[in-house]
Amino acid sequence: MKHETEPKTLQQAIVYFANPDNCINYLVERRWPEGVTCPNCGSDAVTFMPKRRLWQCKARHPKAQFSVKVGTIFEDSAIGLDKWLCAMWMLANCKNGVSSWEIHRSIGVTQKSAWFMLQRLRLALQDDETGGQLSGHVEVDETFIGGKARNMHKAALAKRVAQFATPRTGRNQTTGKVAVMGLLERHGEVRTMVVEGTKRRHLHGEVVKHVEAGSNVYSDALRSYSNLSEQYTHNVINHAEKYVEGNVHTNGLENFWSCLKRTIGGTYISVESFHLFRYLDEQSFRFNNRKADDAYRFDLAVSQIVGKRLTYAEVTGKDQDARKKSC
Repeated sequence: MKHETEPKTLQQAIVYFANPDNCINYLVERRWPEGVTCPNCGSDAVTFMPKRRLWQCKARHPKAQFSVKVGTIFEDSAIGLDKWLCAMWMLANCKNGVSSWEIHRSIGVTQKSAWFMLQRLRLALQDDETGGQLSGHVEVDETFIGGKARNMHKAALAKRVAQFATPRTGRNQTTGKVAVMGLLERHGEVRTMVVEGTKRRHLHGEVVKHVEAGSNVYSDALRSYSNLSEQYTHNVINHAEKYVEGNVHTNGLENFWSCLKRTIGGTYISVESFHLFRYLDEQSFRFNNRKADDAYRFDLAVSQIVGKRLTYAEVTGKDQDARKKSC
């Protein structure tokens, strides 16, 4: 149960988490509400050592001593929980995101460390999709994420065209961009994913996976959605003619795309395609909890830190390079 003294604003969070005991107590209450257990063996026969802020498991096994960081996104991090939790508060609640340079200036870590912290925090914001399929009235749409050709250097544009353009399609507005699909249950949650393209084979399967059969599905006039009427009540709005016709529209998802692109273009400036799914998770988390207050969003984010681990080698691809060399 939350205490009266727990923070409700960023200013309160900075003051509250400046005390390391408050950090530990806050995490313990959410991670082990029924009592601390060893993350390695599950035993509840543990003793707290206050001077070192560690627990000692009485069972005999390696790593019998553990901290509240073990088994979470914070594991093996030398950065204090006061800085971690303030960074998490900002990421969970800043509507247009927060850049690594801003975290670097705000909490006093290097920009490289701040970037790695944010990638680990985005992992905590990732939804496990345990809520089942979307139902009722569901909007589906797709968009492309990538730099605008008019803003690119001539050499960079030529490289992108040479890499992605084909004799059949040539150069167009989506050349070199990444396709992203979104599904929104009206007055409910949004789900997003990076897809290989916008053809039927790329989109239809995602709709079937995430939307309950028999639901009302709303889309634009893209041909890839033309066979959805076999399983759903499919409503189409042709954007070449109008954007709304009664209850038929995709304006809810258009609103989400607007928020996403302001975040990527305005705050993060440049996002690599292989990291894009992390930024989608971040924006989806804030959007799905848009009606809650800051304290609730932060509390929810903290509740999702356990069992998720991301190393620097993984996030930079160095572990994959090492595997290739060993093969």
